[in-house]
Amino acid sequence: MSAEAVGVAVAQFAPAADETANLVTIAALTERAVARGARVVLFPEYSSYFVDPFDDTLSEHAQEIDGPFVAALVELARRHDITVVAGLLERGTRSPGEGGRVRNTVVAVDGTGVLATYRKLHLYDAFGQRESDWVEPGQIAAPQTFEVGEVRFALMTCYDLRFPEVARILADAGAHAVLVAAEWVRGPLKEHHWRTLLHARAIENTFFVAAADHPPPLGVGASLVVDPQGVEIAGVGTAQDVAVAYVDTATVERVRRVNPALRLRRFRVEPRD
Repeated sequence: MSAEAVGVAVAQFAPAADETANLVTIAALTERAVARGARVVLFPEYSSYFVDPFDDTLSEHAQEIDGPFVAALVELARRHDITVVAGLLERGTRSPGEGGRVRNTVVAVDGTGVLATYRKLHLYDAFGQRESDWVEPGQIAAPQTFEVGEVRFALMTCYDLRFPEVARILADAGAHAVLVAAEWVRGPLKEHHWRTLLHARAIENTFFVAAADHPPPLGVGASLVVDPQGVEIAGVGTAQDVAVAYVDTATVERVRRVNPALRLRRFRVEPRD
């Protein structure tokens, strides 16, 4: 492990329909992660508020980026001198009374404020679900990245994992590690898909991938960190817990010297409306 390595924790928990209770859990898991050497702590999708099935309370509990949930994350990051990444319900572009939907957003914060914001691009309208009935898709925009030490991080959310071009754009933006906040719904073969796609995104882009999910019974659990060769280097099973792995630029550079797939490719990714 190089001296520049950054400890990254995947923090697995089941967010409830209670912002205060969720923040208490986030604080406790952050303390555990820091004690294990983490400088970046990743929490799941919908960490601020979650209800299953979705209902009108989503819009009632959606917040602005400068609202109390993100402010609490900033204070937590300041207290521990770390970076915290978590999903939240953000207010949409129109009010609920105007037929508006919420945004499924992930923020990265440190003690100074918000470092990066990502709004889920591909909504989970699959496997019998209709996320788009409640959530508006994010706009296609240049990737927002942030750095901790020498490592450049980028963000992704859950179902976006099934679209390899999303990860490829993040590789083009210079990411050494991608952080995936998820609520990967359980079902036939779903844990197999989850693990396979996380490993594939790491292998094909030769970067680290870290992913935090909700545990069963709703999620598959299996929050984990994969290295640029597709090796799982840390993980959580089905419990509420954290796992810490170390990521560094030297490992990415070494793997890319041996496997220069990004440099050898003959196609680029272009957005489609």
